[in-house]
Amino acid sequence: MICLTNRQARQFLLLKQGLLGEHRFIGKQGVLDYMRQAGCIQFDPVDACGRNAELTLQSRIKNFTKQTLYELLYHDRKLLDYPDKNLSIILTEDWPFFERYRKAAKENGLRFKELAQLEEQAKTYIRTHGPVSSDELPIYGSVRWHSAIHWSGKWDGDTNASRSVLEQLYSTGELIIHHKKGTRKYYDLAEKHIPDELLNAADPLPDDFEHRKWRVLRRIGAVGLMWNRPSDAWLNIWGLKSQQRNEAFKELLDERKILEIKVEDLKYSLFCRAEDIPIIETVLREDKFKPRCELIAPLDCMMWDRKLIFALFGFDYTWEIYTPANKRKYGFYVLPLLYGDKFIGRLEAVADRNTGTLTVKNIWYEDGVKQDKKIKTAVGNCIKRFAEFNECDKIISGK
Repeated sequence: MICLTNRQARQFLLLKQGLLGEHRFIGKQGVLDYMRQAGCIQFDPVDACGRNAELTLQSRIKNFTKQTLYELLYHDRKLLDYPDKNLSIILTEDWPFFERYRKAAKENGLRFKELAQLEEQAKTYIRTHGPVSSDELPIYGSVRWHSAIHWSGKWDGDTNASRSVLEQLYSTGELIIHHKKGTRKYYDLAEKHIPDELLNAADPLPDDFEHRKWRVLRRIGAVGLMWNRPSDAWLNIWGLKSQQRNEAFKELLDERKILEIKVEDLKYSLFCRAEDIPIIETVLREDKFKPRCELIAPLDCMMWDRKLIFALFGFDYTWEIYTPANKRKYGFYVLPLLYGDKFIGRLEAVADRNTGTLTVKNIWYEDGVKQDKKIKTAVGNCIKRFAEFNECDKIISGK
């Protein structure tokens, strides 16, 4: 067992995430390096000042632009829109590890006799006409789904036939998202874009238990530090109840793939991937790291367990996007504000691309944060970079 102070644990987590000290991740290759560490980044379509996946990357990747992510997804095909922790983006190279979900989707589809004909109709249309959205696919009417389990959710009731067929083929792996226009998805045949050695590869994991272990280890790597407790960080790992989670942690410890860490004043042990020992050694050897000021995405990998963030940082964050306006404490789309190894506040900003204006609606500093010249300069520079990221050349304060 490794013992760390609370500050050392925070420093370890932020160094692991590439949010403290010099940038660990740079440019396109930096995105891929970070993705191999995180496994997936969560996708959300809301775009107040950048979508969640873009916001996650802009805080870590030096020289990152929204175009960088678009190219990796839809030109280079190194990344895929894919269900993992809810709607996500994953590395294309990880395709074989999700074969059991595609197989389950195919088996569920067999329950609906009319589906096979509609699927063939959709694939024939795409072979002839190329990538298509549900609005353009000439399959009309609705399909009645009776609680069919779709591996990224549940269908029940009447749904648009063209959308249902495309999503089913996406779930079975016969289609991928070719590109997007805003939030509209265009689908194409997976065989045209995923290399044969990946598309036709067998599932690398022999059974459900090994698969759950792989996904638990993957999520530990995504957050950086995790505890063996119920958490949103485990969402969408099929069959992962308390017993299965305990078994996965035990075997990962026995196999020395994870390490147990005791943090002062924390009731529960934390765990990190064994490959992160060099980062722990750095934290134990050094005391000070170059501070950075960054705006963090609401669904950032590091933020997946809000109780853990509160335990380590004393920062209580709730994403209030679904909270009724009259009950919000802060705002609709508020981003945590990080400086050094502490969360110093939160910020709400809206980007207007038509006028090239970033409006900073409000900044709420945490109690005890001294708004001295150093803090104000760091926050100001962070906002300037954020405006550039949003392709805005004007910044106004709505306060």
